[in-house]
Amino acid sequence: MNKERGAWGSEHGIKRWTFILVLTLYSSFIIHHSSFSQTLSPAARVSLITYGPGNDDISSVFGHTEIRFTDPMLGLDRDYSFGGFDYRADYFIIKFLRGTLPYNLTVHNLYQVLYYYQQTNRSIREQSLNLSPIQRQRLFSALEENYLPQNREYRYKFYYDNCSTRPRDMIANACGDSLTIPSRSRMTGKSYRDLMNEYLEEMPWYQLGMNLAIGKPSDEQTDGWHAMYLPERLFDQFAHATLRQANGQIVPLVSSVQTIFAPQETFRQQVSLLLDPDVVFAILGVLVALFTIRRYKVAGKVDSWFDRLLFSIVGFLGWFLLVLWLIRDDGVTSWNATLLYLMPLHLPLIFWATSSKATARRRTLYFGTTALLILLGILFSKIPGGFDVLFPMTLLIRCIVNLQPVRQAYRTPARID
Repeated sequence: MNKERGAWGSEHGIKRWTFILVLTLYSSFIIHHSSFSQTLSPAARVSLITYGPGNDDISSVFGHTEIRFTDPMLGLDRDYSFGGFDYRADYFIIKFLRGTLPYNLTVHNLYQVLYYYQQTNRSIREQSLNLSPIQRQRLFSALEENYLPQNREYRYKFYYDNCSTRPRDMIANACGDSLTIPSRSRMTGKSYRDLMNEYLEEMPWYQLGMNLAIGKPSDEQTDGWHAMYLPERLFDQFAHATLRQANGQIVPLVSSVQTIFAPQETFRQQVSLLLDPDVVFAILGVLVALFTIRRYKVAGKVDSWFDRLLFSIVGFLGWFLLVLWLIRDDGVTSWNATLLYLMPLHLPLIFWATSSKATARRRTLYFGTTALLILLGILFSKIPGGFDVLFPMTLLIRCIVNLQPVRQAYRTPARID
């Protein structure tokens, strides 16, 4: 009797869990299907939301773009943002440096983030788009499909695939051939690097660091289409774009512009003069020059310990930039001209060239080659400001003092300490 009741209980439990599983799967299908196939009403509207640049951290300095859908008949108000990522992701720093940190599409209500942008004094502008009902539905369905868990992640690429280019591409695909952007193929006269630096002028150390890291691909000249990797460029070019309607009539892509929040005018925060990178490296260059001249002219010495310290730091920076070149997924750090004077092989070659057994010929070979690479680096590097002249010239001073004529093997005019 007990055995039979136990068996029935076991069988009943299996059936109950099977029913729950089937019900869950069926509910998931219904929810997914209704969301994916949801039809917008004629009252639906789509707009582009552009958030202005911020200065709270480096991720906000270029601004942000979202696509907003509202439909009062369905009680719908959704913002689609391609700027989400997880600070808590495993190996976050490594993935960020490699460019393999997964970004994702997130959905929220505009008023959920409004307070944040107001508190950080960032502008919010909305461009209502003149999309036809078919185009609106096509865009909405594409975004909803993109928001599915298996689709929402993507590989962020700073210049080529980001929170601004994704909305651009989604809207362009929804509009098809009817969309015309007059400046799409027009050259801007500026490179990716130039456009980036316009946003970093008030953050000189960030500007220096990012320019040290990026290479030749960043110097490619942009046309209007590729310049839209920046949200404000997307805003400006959409403002002049047009749509061809089904009846052949040409209408503006943007029907109206609304400023949801206008930032307050504030004084620009200037970096203290003594903390400006150009001033810092100018002072460093003067100090190195004075130290070198005094030790060489007065004491008759060339201090190897100082060369080891200086060129070891340079070599360490060079290895870091070389690793970025090799591991970065989007290619923007490749063919970096700064590696000509921040040569990785300074570490360990500086110890080879300044060891107690080093001959004058060995020193001349090392420092002569280094001097040549420094001059090439000054010629080809495109870092704004004075760093790529001031710092290489500082290194060049040490090369010159070590490039003494070889009179006899193992001897140089000044004493090497």
